[in-house]
Amino acid sequence: MLAYSTYSEAGGVGKTTTAANLAVAHARAGLKPLVVPLDPQDGNLSRLFDVDEQRTEPVDNLVRHLIRREKGEFSDLIRSVEGVDIVPEHNMLSDLAEYLQREKEQAEAMGEAFGMHAQLLRVLSDAGVPDEYDVLICDPPATEGPHLYNAINATRSLVIPIEPSAKGRAAVEGLESLVAGLEDQLDVEVGVLAAVPMGYKDTRDQRAILEEITYSTPETIGDRASLMEGCWMKQCSAFRYVREFRDRHREYELETLAQFDRIARHLETAVGIEAPNPPEPGDIDHEVVAV
Repeated sequence: MLAYSTYSEAGGVGKTTTAANLAVAHARAGLKPLVVPLDPQDGNLSRLFDVDEQRTEPVDNLVRHLIRREKGEFSDLIRSVEGVDIVPEHNMLSDLAEYLQREKEQAEAMGEAFGMHAQLLRVLSDAGVPDEYDVLICDPPATEGPHLYNAINATRSLVIPIEPSAKGRAAVEGLESLVAGLEDQLDVEVGVLAAVPMGYKDTRDQRAILEEITYSTPETIGDRASLMEGCWMKQCSAFRYVREFRDRHREYELETLAQFDRIARHLETAVGIEAPNPPEPGDIDHEVVAV
């Protein structure tokens, strides 16, 4: 199974839209992706795909499963949109650290072990996710904490959206030490499958910044603020937005869709997965075959 977390220390670089569009790109190729977003803020992947209507209600949710207080099966949490299975975020994520700490203390009082940062891995393993899905994508918040640590422990690999700016350069410079620190803290090896520069305008300074990136950069995505804003307005992926909500097809937007397709193929190839029905990159009329 291909498993990765989209992560960047810098906010506002397109982390969530990258996760969403790569998930759809995997599904377009005939693979079965599961997305587990972990951001407690409202402007998250569940909101982007319009599956967050129960985030404030007292319903079963991922946090209850992480602290062993589930009300039903893990499979009952899943919603399907655009060929992608999603575990919607819930407001209980805001207090995840406190819930996990409380459960850890109770477990230790009973002489049991409870790894606060291994609970997502446990839940996914117990639910048979590695056998049922081809791709697992986690979308944690940018800040360090149990959301991020659980995501990385479950996936062991990163896809990193990068802003080609001074802020993005600082994020890249701190990335290697961050990865090393995560490896030490979680006692796992963490790999970087790809870096994805976003909002590129081909300036001299941006070209210099890109040259400093030591990770694989299969594609460099231009400034697509209008396209991405449209996705949030219509609550869908860029593929659906261009196909259903654009009155005319713009070549640069079709090329952006092609880039997401090519990045997905790059990630699949990195772990030896061959997609059964890959589209011509950017073909918005490609039929998604249900898995």
